[in-house]
Amino acid sequence: MKNWPNNRWLNEVVAGLIGYLTTVYIVVVNSAILSDAGINREDAMIATILASTVGCILVGLWAKVPIIIIPGMGVNALFAYSIVQQYDFTYEQGLGVVVVASLIFLITAITPLGEMFKKAIPDALKHGITIGLGLFLVLIGLENGGLIVSGDYSIIALGDFSSPYVVVSLLSLLVGVILFVKNVPANFLFTMIIGTLIAYMFGVLDTEPTTITAESIANFMVFPAFDHILGLTFWIAVLPLAIVLIFESMGLLHGQLDMVNRHDAFHKANKSSAVAATFSGFFGTSPTIPAAETAAVIAAKAKTGLTSIVIGIMFLGTFFLIPYISLIPANAISPILIIVGVLMMQNIKHIKVDDLTEAFPTFLIMFMIPFTYSIADGMAFGFIAYPIVKIVAGRKDEVTPLLIIISSLFLLEFLIKGFI
Repeated sequence: MKNWPNNRWLNEVVAGLIGYLTTVYIVVVNSAILSDAGINREDAMIATILASTVGCILVGLWAKVPIIIIPGMGVNALFAYSIVQQYDFTYEQGLGVVVVASLIFLITAITPLGEMFKKAIPDALKHGITIGLGLFLVLIGLENGGLIVSGDYSIIALGDFSSPYVVVSLLSLLVGVILFVKNVPANFLFTMIIGTLIAYMFGVLDTEPTTITAESIANFMVFPAFDHILGLTFWIAVLPLAIVLIFESMGLLHGQLDMVNRHDAFHKANKSSAVAATFSGFFGTSPTIPAAETAAVIAAKAKTGLTSIVIGIMFLGTFFLIPYISLIPANAISPILIIVGVLMMQNIKHIKVDDLTEAFPTFLIMFMIPFTYSIADGMAFGFIAYPIVKIVAGRKDEVTPLLIIISSLFLLEFLIKGFI
């Protein structure tokens, strides 16, 4: 690197700036979701910044590739709504689940278990999880924006479209979609900024900034709790999170490293991702994963880990912006949840709809995640159904022993819920 031309350094730094502007929205969006799990929103911002900073710098120094590591969309919803709310864990107990699930992820990253998991879980179920997470994010976005509400005569009904709050949500969504389809750089960031301005114009913005000091950052402490680790519910919560982490990281890294022709860095990058996810639990947030927005920095001709290091340093500087980004309202954030959810749903094109033994379990996962408002339960339906339909169809050779074990654990969870 000592012999790099000046324009090479400049290119990596510029790509880092693009990567930061493309992903800084996660500080706002992740903290909004984590606050539903019981943490102060400003504390959630601090945790998100710390996890993103360490994750990006770690992958830059260790794997030396231009990968962005930030808390994952979908994973944060799994943490907040399934692990903490569904199992009635405290926030700290939920972080204990994060640490253990991430350690399992780390074990698979440094041992042959990773390849075993990859071969054991059918692609149909992996796609079902991604699509189901996407549908769930869309549901949360619509709900947070007031576009849907609980109905008097139905489960879901349209919100009050005469409400200024809902009008702001609709206008912000329109802005977000236009910016995204126009491929405007940092479109999510601009969506939040414009949405906040619209909220101010309609008088639905809280203009009182958050007061945060260096002392409050220094005193920020959220430790994971493990007092429930011997309980069966703890391990039932660990299972779906570990599965999502393992396969999201593998899938994203394979695609991203292919774009820069650096397949040789996969194992180091996957280990970096697993270590960063483990740190996330101690920082006080849901796990980090390789960000889909990494494609933006690769498109900017980033080649090395310097880009990731630059992004990590910029995330650290976000501490100075917390008093201002805390002003961004939920209805300026909801369009991002909806758009990201729709993007995740694009995996539906990979479903083999002409093979019911593949399609039926996939559809169960993708529909039951939002319908049950539980990612873990939605996954359970598909994982239990898959070996059953394969065996009944006389195709038991397509079911691996490891999949049978995982499916049995999900079935055990349902039995416990039903009879204990």
